[in-house]
Parts: sequence; C-alpha cells; structure tokens
Amino acid sequence: MNAYRIAIVDDDSNIRQIVEAYLQKEGYTTVGLDTAEEALRLWQENPPDLWVLDIMLPGMNGYEFCRRIRMETEAPIIMISARDEEVDKILGLELGSDDYLTKPFSPRELVARVNRALRRWEQMKQRLSGAAGEAAEGHLQPTASAPALVLDMEKRQIFWKGKEVEVTAKEFQLLRLLADHPNRAFSRDELLTLVWGDDYYGSDRVVDDLIRRIRKKLDGIPLETVWGFGYRLRGQEERR
Repeated sequence: MNAYRIAIVDDDSNIRQIVEAYLQKEGYTTVGLDTAEEALRLWQENPPDLWVLDIMLPGMNGYEFCRRIRMETEAPIIMISARDEEVDKILGLELGSDDYLTKPFSPRELVARVNRALRRWEQMKQRLSGAAGEAAEGHLQPTASAPALVLDMEKRQIFWKGKEVEVTAKEFQLLRLLADHPNRAFSRDELLTLVWGDDYYGSDRVVDDLIRRIRKKLDGIPLETVWGFGYRLRGQEERR
C-alpha cells in the first residue's frame, strides 16, 4: 500500500472523482476539495504529500494558492487547467508548480506524472539527509562566501545576520550548493539538474523565482545574477 496522501483540488466533481479513483487504484490515499480556501485549511492542519491543483477555482484561484504555500513548502504541485495558453503554463511554473496538464488529459498520464514528481521529491529529501549526515560534527557552518549566512546542516536551518530565517527544502538546497562553491557561476540548467533533478522538464524560470524568494527572505545576501547565464554567491574576498 502506498503511504503517500494526495489532495485533488477541483470544483468539477466528475474530474475530481475520476482522478481520485485512478490514484487510489495506484495505492495512494486521496482527499478531494472544491476550493482553494478548503485546501488552505488542509495545508495548515494536515498537509498532503502532493497537490493536484486546478487553476480556475471559485474564490481564490490555483495561482494564488500555489504562490501562498510555495513560500513555505516544496511539496510537489501539479496544476491542471482547461486553458492551453503558453502564458498560463509559464505562470504556473514560475509560481512554483512542478508540472502542468491541460484538460482533457489521460488519467493514466496524470498518475505517471504524480509518480515522477514524488520520486523527484524523495530524491531531493535524500540528498538533503545525506548532506546532514556528512555534517554531523560541527554542523553549524558559517559560509566562506557570506559570513552572515550560517547553515545548520543537521537541522536544515538557515541563519542570516544572527536570525533564523524560514526556508523551504529547495531554498535550503540551493543556498547550500552556492555557499559550498563561492564565486562559481552556475547556469540555470545546472541549477535545475542539481536542485530539481535531472528528470525535471519544466521551465528554467522556476530558478529565477527561487532566487527572488531567497533574496526577499535574506535581504542583502550577495547572490548575484550572471546575465544571460545564471547565478553565483559572491565570495567575501572578491567583494569591495
């Protein structure tokens, strides 16, 4: 029996029931919701492992829900929509969704994408756990690139200028990668592979969104844009 729990947020009860039936057949536990407001309550009280999220919902839409929870969690989100415009897909991916499906879609394809998203999520958590194990001794690590940035590898916590800052798993992983390689410029494609996994095929705009979130949370961090290429965390010795 699969231990994962999946929330399907769609105001179309027929689609919701079909998706739930296929996921349950795969062994997943499911919960169906009509609105993003209900989904917010679920996220606060008993969050699922993955979200299947319709964009066009009554009240709060899927974009806004995705934006709100992505600030605090990296649990996979698969957006679904009757709209097939490229701008909708890009916006969904920029806001932090992991995948995008256009209605009507094959329920089997959705199941396959759910499986892949959860595998990628587990791989990311294992990489973080491995990093924590490597740093069991002396796990509080001031970074060479920015001494005001301290990583607690054991607890996966970030401290900036002496204060703890709440970060998501991907934010922590990206910061650790850049801090371990001060002054090295990473391309967006490299960051996609190293943080999201080599089977991620969405837009590289998700990298820009993650960088924006980190800069907002860690005001003043020397996280620089390498125009037309990617990003780097500037080393102290190279700053003037």
